[in-house]
Formats: sequence, structure tokens, C-alpha cells
Amino acid sequence: MSKIKNELKNQLEENVSAHYEILKISNDIIGVIKNIHKRIKKGGKLLFCGNGGSAADAQHLAAEFTVRLRPHVNREPIPAITLVQDTSTITACGNDYSFDDIFLRPFKSLVNKNDILICISTSGNSKNILKVLKEAKKKNIFSVCFLGNDGGKAKNITTKPLLISSSNTARIQECHIFLGHFILEKVEELILNRY
Repeated sequence: MSKIKNELKNQLEENVSAHYEILKISNDIIGVIKNIHKRIKKGGKLLFCGNGGSAADAQHLAAEFTVRLRPHVNREPIPAITLVQDTSTITACGNDYSFDDIFLRPFKSLVNKNDILICISTSGNSKNILKVLKEAKKKNIFSVCFLGNDGGKAKNITTKPLLISSSNTARIQECHIFLGHFILEKVEELILNRY
């Protein structure tokens, strides 16, 4: 049992250390918050995507805006949707086209000029993420990537990479959900004129 306790301590320290590294990209985070707020005021919406655990985070964050982020803050819904569509859309696209197109197809059908694409990827190399980022770039859509490791190929395609410089997938994902909550909370406060 003492071995488990030591592992718990080590992983907690690793988690805290990874979170503190976020301070190194604080100016980029502030820029993303301002950009999202500006685009939502112009009628834009957030379009989230990711694979696996990052798909769950994409759905989680979209729900925070369309429903409620904090229990004590009642406000109108803020437009956000996940490109991690229902199983029928995902399997139809994977079967009829390619799994690489599962974000691209809904993105093309839903995107408008003031929208914001938010991709969540620990590697930055998923083909379906790269395809939707390339389409966003082609359409001049502001994109943000929550990334890990060295940022992968996505780092050079997205408008604004937010990189968690860790190689531990769990720590990266923990930082990504923190980043998502923090950014959405500050955008919400700007929308409600609290700054």
C-alpha cells in the first residue's frame, strides 16, 4: 500500500507541475479568450472536435456553453457544438468516405465566417484533425488546438496552438480540460460584461 501512496504523490506532483507550465502560454490564452469573445459577439459559434478521451472533452466543453458552465451563473445559451457527431453520422462518414473525414463533413456543413474551431489532440497528428484544420485555414476560420508532446503537425496548421509540453497523455488531457474550462469561463464573463 505504501507503494501506491508514493505513486499517488508522484502523479499528483506531475499533474501540478504540468498545470503550472500553462503559465508559459498565458498571453496566447488571453488572445484566444478575446478572439472567441469577439467572434461570438459577431454571431459565431464554437465547433469542437477530438478523438477518444479528447472527443469526450469536446462534448463536455460544448455542453458547458449550450447549457451552463457554472451552477450559480444563469445566462442565455452560448452557441457551441461538437463535430463528434452521433454514431449514425460517424459510421456513415467512416463507411461512405473515410474515418479521416468524420470532422470535415460536419464542419463543412455547419461552419460560418465568424465561427471558431477548437481541436483537442494529445499528439497533434490525427488525420481527421489535420483535415479539418486545413479546411478551416482554407476558409479563413480561426482555429485553436489544445495539443501535447511537441504539437505534431497540427501545431503548424492551426491559427493558435496551445501546447502542453508533456509526453504523458493523462497529464496532457488533464491540462486540456482545465484550459477549456478556464477559457470558456473567461469568455462567459466577457459576454456577461464582468470585465
